[in-house]
Amino acid sequence: MTGAGSGFGRLVAGMTAELGAHVIAADINEDNLKAVVDEIRAKGQSAEYKVADVTDKEQMDAVAAFAVEKFGRIDVMLNNAGIMPLAFWSDHKKASKAWDKAIDINIKGVVNGITAVYDQMMEQGRGQVVNISSIYGNAGMPGSGVYSATKAAVKIISDSLRIESHGKIKVTTLKPTGVPGTNLASAVVNETAISGLAGQNAAQYFDSTEKFMKGELPAEQTDSDSIEYWALTPEELAENVVYVINQPWGVNISDITVRASGDVFIH
Repeated sequence: MTGAGSGFGRLVAGMTAELGAHVIAADINEDNLKAVVDEIRAKGQSAEYKVADVTDKEQMDAVAAFAVEKFGRIDVMLNNAGIMPLAFWSDHKKASKAWDKAIDINIKGVVNGITAVYDQMMEQGRGQVVNISSIYGNAGMPGSGVYSATKAAVKIISDSLRIESHGKIKVTTLKPTGVPGTNLASAVVNETAISGLAGQNAAQYFDSTEKFMKGELPAEQTDSDSIEYWALTPEELAENVVYVINQPWGVNISDITVRASGDVFIH
């Protein structure tokens, strides 16, 4: 899996290892990767790591070759690495480099991840690719033109792979909504650009965000058993990724959007 060195990817690595998976963790940050693998191994579980930049095809091919060398096959590929440089078109001067990076990571990274495992999975006769898209990929909206385009591309890429592989590769497109704590917000260029996703509910969203940051949200908005639950935790998102992976080989959950029931996003 890519983006395994921190946040959401780190959680999925740990959860799948606990279920008995042999985890190959890939990320650009070796210190983070080593910490993730050491943590898994300390529990008596199986994990290896390979430093890789998802935008480099040769490096991703090396990750796949490493996985086959270690464990003989590749059953699941999670293309998780991504960045979210939200910005308005009027921000183009300060956002252009971040947009270039998003195109490289969010699109090229997924393509490189797929092509790294494609031949191996087809030869095996089965495999699964899980691609992380976003609710932002559902439509163009103010503040996320480039980011939305990259995540819409992930959906199109996923669908074409599913059709071309004739059922030998199960493909899942997972679309999270806003999930505080996944580190995606660190790439945001203009913080007010989130308003596009909230639309007419922007004022309510920013009010709840402020209360969330201060620990002042009403109890019903922080209770996952409440219909007013406001925002998922990274753990809840990771659990849903594990859920789609942990299906029988004959069952493919092709598309899944994971959101808090009380969020105010309009897409």
